[in-house]
Amino acid sequence: MTTANARPGATPERRTPTPQDFVEMQNSPEFQQLRKRLRGFVFPMAAFFLVWYLAYVLLGAYAHDFMATKVFGNVNVGLLLGLAQFVTTFVITGIYVRFANREIDPKAAAIRAELEGTPQ
Repeated sequence: MTTANARPGATPERRTPTPQDFVEMQNSPEFQQLRKRLRGFVFPMAAFFLVWYLAYVLLGAYAHDFMATKVFGNVNVGLLLGLAQFVTTFVITGIYVRFANREIDPKAAAIRAELEGTPQ
């Protein structure tokens, strides 16, 4: 069915991209910008989390007195920092989802639509 004969509200036909189409798209400025933007977010965020996690492990291994410092009741610094690891994981996930929804997904959808020959 061609778009000229399409029923109102019908989904337009998608074409199947060829391997050459994928190679050309991978070399396109739009794709390169998308990849640079994604890497510019993911790598620093991953490095931050790994450093934060390593610091926690090293403190647990070598700073026993500091980690055992009571904050209130039976809650010590080590427990609070351990719980902060979970909080940090959820916060980073939320930040990434917001970033992806705002920055990555619209550009990726545009690239996909261009490859498949469908309007956005």
